[in-house]
Amino acid sequence: MRIHRLSVAAFLIALMSGGAARADSEADRLREALRSATAQTRQLEDQRTALQAKVAAADREIAAAKAQTDAAKAQVRQIEKEHREAVDEFNKRLTERDETLEKWKTAYEEAATVARAKDAERAKFEGEAASFKASTKSCQDKNTQLVNAGREILQRYHKLTLGDALVASEPLTGLGRVGTQNFLQDSTDKILDQKVTP
Repeated sequence: MRIHRLSVAAFLIALMSGGAARADSEADRLREALRSATAQTRQLEDQRTALQAKVAAADREIAAAKAQTDAAKAQVRQIEKEHREAVDEFNKRLTERDETLEKWKTAYEEAATVARAKDAERAKFEGEAASFKASTKSCQDKNTQLVNAGREILQRYHKLTLGDALVASEPLTGLGRVGTQNFLQDSTDKILDQKVTP
């Protein structure tokens, strides 16, 4: 571009020197045009330099923005990776918790079943114990009555005299024998009443 300006300037100077016969006004006009062109060239050169500086600054900003974008993308990828790992870990723990919870639930149900069975067994045994207590009480009562019946027989036997024996075996009226048989029958009934049936 400088070469172009120099050639324009040389051309203008050549015109000016070749045309010395022309009027000074033409030379002044050309000089003014040359000055104006030079000023415009300098101004354009300054604008170009300023624009190049702006382009360089924009390129630096673009490079910085690209670096920031790349860093942000890398950070996002890292965060996404960490998020996926955290979600996977959470899901794994959740699965383990569900499995443990299911095991506890199964164990609880088994324990509850055993407890219900034990409660039913206990209730059965309590019923049997109550029945055995009542049966034992009844047996004790019957045993007491049986002992009393045995004592009555023994007392009567101890009180038996020779006269009582003769009256009991007296064949004529048979009253003694009937009384003895009645006593034996009553005693037998009392003893049989006390028999415990399983």
